[in-house]
Amino acid sequence: MSTRTLVSPATLARPRGKALYWTVFTGVLLLFTLAFLFPVYWMVTGAVKSPDEVARTPPTLVPERWRLGGYRDAWDLMQLPTHLWNTVVQAAGAWAFQLVLCTAAAYALSKLKPVFGRVILAGILATLMVPAQALVVPKYLTVADLGLLNDPLAIWLPAVANAFNLYLLKRFFDQIPRDVLEAAEIDGAGKLRILRSIVLPMSRPVLGVVSIFALVAVWQDFLWPLMVFSDTDRQPISVALVQLSQNIQLTVLIAAMVIASIPMVALFLVFQRHIIAGISAGSTKG
Repeated sequence: MSTRTLVSPATLARPRGKALYWTVFTGVLLLFTLAFLFPVYWMVTGAVKSPDEVARTPPTLVPERWRLGGYRDAWDLMQLPTHLWNTVVQAAGAWAFQLVLCTAAAYALSKLKPVFGRVILAGILATLMVPAQALVVPKYLTVADLGLLNDPLAIWLPAVANAFNLYLLKRFFDQIPRDVLEAAEIDGAGKLRILRSIVLPMSRPVLGVVSIFALVAVWQDFLWPLMVFSDTDRQPISVALVQLSQNIQLTVLIAAMVIASIPMVALFLVFQRHIIAGISAGSTKG
């Protein structure tokens, strides 16, 4: 079977064709890198500028004077340790609840084949078609009736119902060879033992992807925490940055944004190999 390429091998063999190819490739790579990294650079350097320099037109690409005091002021004035800890607690709890319950539900739908399993899965996936804003009021009324306002459970429990992550886990479990599970059953392993000793170790890539999705969703969420946390001392960093920014200098606010983004950036850099493996795992078996 013949394959088509943008540049033929004959063209690449010529010096002019090879030079043109690498010029275009390098230009496109630099363009995409600049598009993604320039906003990050602008945010980081904006925090070390003076307030007058930040508001200057035209803006300066390199700070005239590096002032690291903005980060220290953001840490103290905006009570970042408290709000970062609130965010960590909320994100970690939502991650734990979601990973346990979505994994159990996906395993049941994939391997245990319950009665009306396809109907249940179709109903779960149908919730993806409902706008998230349409569910805010019912969720709030439910949380309020249960007395969970200003409680981390108001974040943890709604996070469990994540249809996308459940479906992602189920599709991965479907790829696990049935022969491996049957061999474990012959050796006397029960359903729970098979899940714990065979399915979960084989599912590390997709569990890493689901973990990243769960943590990022809570870390960057704004509307729902704003509604359920009226107590300022319990608010996560996403809400606190808005609530406490009224009388704060712009450079201090930018510094707080930089600090708030560091945990998620570090998490991605540490687990990027697992993320890529999990995304590509659905195309392979075992």
